[in-house]
Amino acid sequence: MKKINLLCLVLFILLGSCRQETKKQIVLDGNWLAVLDISPDIIPFRLTFSQSKGKLIAQVHNAEETLVYDEVVIREDSLFITMSIFDSEIKAKIIDPQNIEGIYVRNYAANYVIPFNASKTTKSRFEVKEKPKTDFSGRWKTVFQDEKGETYEAVGIFSQKGDQLTGTFLTSLGDYRFLEGNVSGSTFSLSAFDGSHAFLFKGEVQEDGSILGKFRSGPRYAETFIAVRDDAFELPDAYGLTSLKEGIEKLTFSFPDLNGQPVSLDNEKFRGKVVLVQLFGTWCPNCMDETKFLAPWYEKNKARGIEIVALAFESKPDFDYASARVKKSKEKLNANYTFLIAGESNKDKAGEALPMLNAIVAFPTLLYIDKKGKIRKIHTGFNGPATGGLFDRWVEEHEALVREMLEES
Repeated sequence: MKKINLLCLVLFILLGSCRQETKKQIVLDGNWLAVLDISPDIIPFRLTFSQSKGKLIAQVHNAEETLVYDEVVIREDSLFITMSIFDSEIKAKIIDPQNIEGIYVRNYAANYVIPFNASKTTKSRFEVKEKPKTDFSGRWKTVFQDEKGETYEAVGIFSQKGDQLTGTFLTSLGDYRFLEGNVSGSTFSLSAFDGSHAFLFKGEVQEDGSILGKFRSGPRYAETFIAVRDDAFELPDAYGLTSLKEGIEKLTFSFPDLNGQPVSLDNEKFRGKVVLVQLFGTWCPNCMDETKFLAPWYEKNKARGIEIVALAFESKPDFDYASARVKKSKEKLNANYTFLIAGESNKDKAGEALPMLNAIVAFPTLLYIDKKGKIRKIHTGFNGPATGGLFDRWVEEHEALVREMLEES
């Protein structure tokens, strides 16, 4: 019955604007609480609408982050929001000036549809039934376990003010970006939505002070986790997870640029320069975060003899599709360095495209190449701005390594 109702809603949204009846266009503005329904749970996020230069703008807010979506269309009572660089969108019916109902869709993924609704309100993300009994602020050693029993470690970093909670989880592959939520009694709920990923974390303090919780991503994926306070816990060195195979010192490849022309590191543009090679995907929010750092950094530093080459591994094995996605990302992120189409986002196939590496462990991965063409370091994953001091530490390491390579003859 739920699937039938969802299908009816989709048809109503897509066909509603074709009715002969003419309605006055509804004006959307102000603050909204949006919800993705992943029954039995929900993933709430803050949404605002405003006008900018005659265009309707939607903004998604996660803690300190604001994501701007400027491709918003209203056709009578139907609303369409394209999620910026990601191949996904919200399609909804405007019930009235206070309520919206519809779906969130990942266009490149089969059967990835989540019911969506939003109401105009300034209420908190999650219901607070009682005053907080626990302050979750601090650093937590966390172990996640998936449905197959496989585990991985993470660092939980939280900041609490009253019943408001923000923070993130950092893993060896990257962080779960900006999380925001509430504390009620001895439990917390955190969520994030960035246009590509939809996350929900719930945790409850146990008698021994540890946290037991669950993590949900999208409509189906689920894990459990346990966390304990640990200010000293560190993840494995991000520079030690990806390496060149024994006996190999250089990275070699030839991939087409966005116009189909082959490019390699032997091109004159890269000779005698410090080159950063970014393993990237337009579907990847952590890659977006890394690119948001690298794009302005490149503009500031390229005159020093630095180039960046992004190898895009996309969700479909189709050059035209991949090229169009990357062109849009370059424009939206103001990234003016070189982008090449390297293959599919599957890690095994990406490894086949770069066989000199021991494995492709994560997107993004950043390779540092000196003026002689030798790989000096490889950084797996990305400590994004949501990690606070860990992001600042990575920036310092990055600057020091590049400076060292530039100073070499």
